[in-house]
Formats: sequence, C-alpha cells, structure tokens
Amino acid sequence: MSYPVVRLASMALAGVALTTSVALAQVKLPPTVTMTAYDTGTSGFNITVAIGKMMKDKYGSDVRVLPAGNDVARLQPLRVGRATLSAMGAGVFFAQEGVFEFATKEWGPQAIQITLTTVDCNGLSLGVAKDTGVKTMADMKGKRVAFVVGSAALNQNALAMLAFAGLKQGDVKIVEFASNNAMWKGMINNDVDAAFGSTISGPAKETETSPRGLVWPPLPPDDKAGWERVKKVGPFFTPHNATCGAGISKDKPAQIGAYPYPIYSVYANQSDDEVYMLTKAMIEGYDAYKDGAPGAGGMDVKQQTKNWSVPVHKGAVKALKEAGAWSDDQEKFNNDLVKRQQLLIATWNDFNKANPPADAAKFTEEWMKVRKAALAKNNLPDFLD
Repeated sequence: MSYPVVRLASMALAGVALTTSVALAQVKLPPTVTMTAYDTGTSGFNITVAIGKMMKDKYGSDVRVLPAGNDVARLQPLRVGRATLSAMGAGVFFAQEGVFEFATKEWGPQAIQITLTTVDCNGLSLGVAKDTGVKTMADMKGKRVAFVVGSAALNQNALAMLAFAGLKQGDVKIVEFASNNAMWKGMINNDVDAAFGSTISGPAKETETSPRGLVWPPLPPDDKAGWERVKKVGPFFTPHNATCGAGISKDKPAQIGAYPYPIYSVYANQSDDEVYMLTKAMIEGYDAYKDGAPGAGGMDVKQQTKNWSVPVHKGAVKALKEAGAWSDDQEKFNNDLVKRQQLLIATWNDFNKANPPADAAKFTEEWMKVRKAALAKNNLPDFLD
C-alpha cells in the first residue's frame, strides 16, 4: 500500500517526536528539588540558579536554591534531608576528612560524594586590593587576609595560596567575617586587603570596579617549589591559566590556581536512582544552561575533572558511563577513594565508642591524633602532615 508523500513525512515527524518524548521521559525528577549554594552573587550560586532554570523548563521540577555563608551551613540541609544537592567547594573534601569545622562531636568525617563539577575559564585564588601595591604573593607578608567563620575551605584555601611564597598564617593579619559576601564587602570597605574567591564571582567584580581595585598575584606553574608548598596545604589545587573574571581576559590572563567549583555533592546513602537522574538531567540539559552563568560551560560532561579528591556517587557513575565519560582507571581510583572514606568513618565510630573527652577542644585534639594514626597505619596520605 502506498502513502502520499505528505502523510509519510507526517508519520516520520511523529516518529521523531515519539522518540524525543521517550528520551526525555527517561529523566524523572521530583516535583521539587532543593539545592544549597554559597551566598547570592557568587559563581556557585549563579551556576546553580541556571541549572535550576533548566530543570524547571526541561523537566518541570521546581528548584529552590538556598544561599549559605559557609560550608557547614551549606552541608547541614543536605545532611538532614532538607536538600537534595549541594554546590560545595573544597569544603566537601574537608567534610570527608573530618577536619577543621568537621572535627567536632556534631560532625566528624562525612560520607559525602560528588556528581558533576566545573572548571572553566575562571580561576580560584587570593584576590588582593590593588591599592595595597601587592604584585607577588611574597608581598602579602604583613597584609590583612579575610577568613570566614565556619568556612574551612575559604580559610585553608587562602593559606594554600600564601604557601606558594612560603608564607604562613602568622605572617599575615587574619580578619574574620560572618560570610563570603561580608568578607568581600570588607575588601571594598578597606577592612581587609585580600580574600579568597572565584575570579568570576559578583563580589570579585564589584571589588575590581571599586576605588580599591583588584589584582590576582600570579602563581606561575613553572615554580615547582611554590606549587609543592601549595599542594601540601591544599592538595586539590592545580595550576590554571584563568582567562575570564574580574580584571582578567583572554588578552590579559592570570596564572593562578583552580579546583572544581562548584562541586555538586550528595551523600553516599542517597538513592542511586535519584542521584543518577539528577546527574543525567545536568548532562542532558547542559546546552540549556551552559551560557546561563559565567563558569557554567565547565559543566560539560567531557570536561569533568578526573580522579579528584572525593569519590563520585554510584548513581553519578552510571550517568557518566552512559555518556562515555568514565574509564576503568577512574573506577579503580574511585573505589580507592570510597575505601578511604569508609576507613575514616569507621575510625570515627570506634573513636566515639571509646569514651572520648567531653571537652570540645580536647575532643577535637584527640580525634585528630586518632585520625592521623589510622591513615598512617593504612599507608594513606594525610594533607595535614
């Protein structure tokens, strides 16, 4: 039986529509998804909002983005099940390790794992007010450096950048702030001289256009000794040629540092299917949000940072495998990271069963000794050495 050409074309189009419908139906997100991120205006918050818009437009899921000023505040909603995904920074590594703000009785090492991350044209480093006259990291000696209460990532990262020049916390003046945005406001108000952040964040741009101006002291990749010092304090950093952000362009790049940020994090006990769907949605919906915020382009599944410092969740691994962005080498590396995470949690549980000190400071001090011994016994590295 022959069909008119028009009818055949209509059937073909219907077939394409059906195929597309089936493909879209493969991703099923809950009616509401809650995510946490840094303060409004930060690159992590802006990228998360762009992803949320994609999830609403493409999959019909209403996404709430909760801004939080530090790592503990970002992770707590995820920990208690009030959030599904958290746009973390290096704090996800500290949470896994049970150190700094997580070396307390209330926290300890967390079974935190990751899905997708982004490294794009931006960098992550110590931004310095231009009016200080600082040109190199060595010039930071004696200057005022911002810390954020409860944000081990920001604080440790600032120290990692200073370490490039062999400087330590005692070589600078620490000024504490309540949140990331408050810290950068402090830069503009001349309450502090330097703050750690992303080159593409709103606060960094605001500082750059303020009367004080902004510079990013270089961390040349050929300075091997400098980078060795950085990695002893922040093992998750890599040299990076930043070509976008406050005071930076392709014509005026900055040789600084970077690590994946934001790092979309979940807990190990979250449903494999739930995490798979979230990761798959971010992979399939990439074209709809890649231009939605500076830095979002780095979410491309083919650009994912391999073999980082925190394990990838099994649900995310499934989505990455389907996208052809996973290898046997990554599988082995990831399994080893999971074992490290499990060892730290088992050590924590045993420590708490052994009647640890009631005093908070002594509790943390004793835990850090036990943690160090457990890693050494299992021939695992400790970045705090």
